[in-house]
Amino acid sequence: MGFSTILSATMQGLEVKFVYIEADISNGLPMFHMVGYLATEVKEASERVKTALKNCNMPLPTKKIVVNFAPVHMRKRGAAFDLPMAVALLSAFEEVLPERIANTLFMGELSLDGCIRKVSGVLPIVSAAKREGYTVCVLPRENEIEGSVVDGVEIIGVSHLREVYAYLQGKAHIRKAVAAPQKQECERLDFAQVRGQEVLKRATEVAVAGNHNILFVGPPGTGKSMIAKRIPSILPLLSKEERIEISNVYSIMGLLSKEEPLMNTRPFRSAHHTITRAALIGGGKVPIPGELSLASGGVLFLDELAEFRKEVLEVLRQPLEEKEIKITRTLGNYTFPAHIMLVAAMNPCPCGNYPDYNRCICTDGQIRQYLGKVSQPLLDRIDLCVEAPRVEFDTLQKSQKEEDSHTVRQRVHKAREMQRIRYKHSEVRTNDELKEADIDCYCALDTDGKELMKMAYQKLELTARTYYKILKVARTIADLEEKDTVEIHHLKEAISYRMLDKKYWGSSR
Repeated sequence: MGFSTILSATMQGLEVKFVYIEADISNGLPMFHMVGYLATEVKEASERVKTALKNCNMPLPTKKIVVNFAPVHMRKRGAAFDLPMAVALLSAFEEVLPERIANTLFMGELSLDGCIRKVSGVLPIVSAAKREGYTVCVLPRENEIEGSVVDGVEIIGVSHLREVYAYLQGKAHIRKAVAAPQKQECERLDFAQVRGQEVLKRATEVAVAGNHNILFVGPPGTGKSMIAKRIPSILPLLSKEERIEISNVYSIMGLLSKEEPLMNTRPFRSAHHTITRAALIGGGKVPIPGELSLASGGVLFLDELAEFRKEVLEVLRQPLEEKEIKITRTLGNYTFPAHIMLVAAMNPCPCGNYPDYNRCICTDGQIRQYLGKVSQPLLDRIDLCVEAPRVEFDTLQKSQKEEDSHTVRQRVHKAREMQRIRYKHSEVRTNDELKEADIDCYCALDTDGKELMKMAYQKLELTARTYYKILKVARTIADLEEKDTVEIHHLKEAISYRMLDKKYWGSSR
């Protein structure tokens, strides 16, 4: 009988924390004691592990057994410690080969009959293990494809405790997992299916090219949601690094497909207006990511924006500005990604017909109350505001073919490539991330441009934030034309996308 240490890991928010499971077996009064600041589900592991070992004909001896989870100051949660705890005990019995546990990470949940069940967070944990120099990871069979995405780490998938025991004794060789080929999904929704609304489609293209936030305002049935749902068809393809970054969040939430463990397309999340603050930005006693983080790297669509509770919308202000969410709890600070493109759609009033006085049945107070749910500080964080007018009958009947998503995506890709090259020596990835200090360098204006912006600043009563947002949008419009400098017509188009919020929020009926 002796002592053994096995490496495992857990997630705290999006951060990987390594845990060392130490088992000591010695003579003394028979007992099984677990220490190390454990949550209830970890304390219950003692019964799962003892029963699983018994049912696999590996019963524990009647000895004094102490299991410690280090470091002690960190709260241990989840069922992923079951398998490493069982391995630590077997190793302490001196029944395994030392080389089979050296430089190896173990994780997995045990059932009472010894079966090993899948766990969440495998992808970020294996990535962290590689960075720390570990070369082998023993995981549940259902997680092996997900773990094999990380190059340079040997993944061993197991489905039963007996397999693990045979492997640790050198009596069996378990096949190594091989990453499955990734397939690109075909988009079924296409911009060519949208009749008319050329201004909306143009503004959407600009927004996607620079990853800008956009708001559609207009009567019901004018194509706002229809265009928003087709945005994924023009989003640029993901790089390998982006796919892993996005997949890490989905792995923690247990949302990755078993067959395809890497996200193939940028996320498009649509939140219902009844959503809570915690569900939107993340939260809980032990915070987990919310819709903002699940949409990071892609699009968060808020339909019927004015129907959301105002206190829910207000929590978007800081994440939209800083591209991340910071949550503070007694147990520590958590940071979640929020690099999203916000797409929102709303009616101009409760009945949806304002400012058409012949159709609108709302009172002045109802309109002000409705629009007032979207505050000016939140509007300032939206780069483009575009009106969706009613579509004429002749437009719906025209036979002329609309521009398809493939053509639009090619222009978006070229614009994003210009931004990648321009910002390759900085942390900026897209134009929306430009800081005020960089504006003069990348969005320099000539004399006419400065005069135009001065006039717009005064006439539209812009804030400093909206002033900079106009310049960033103008930079994106120039990129779509593959121009190195921002010209006067780029500014004019960018300014036009700030007129709508003044029309509805800047005056009353």
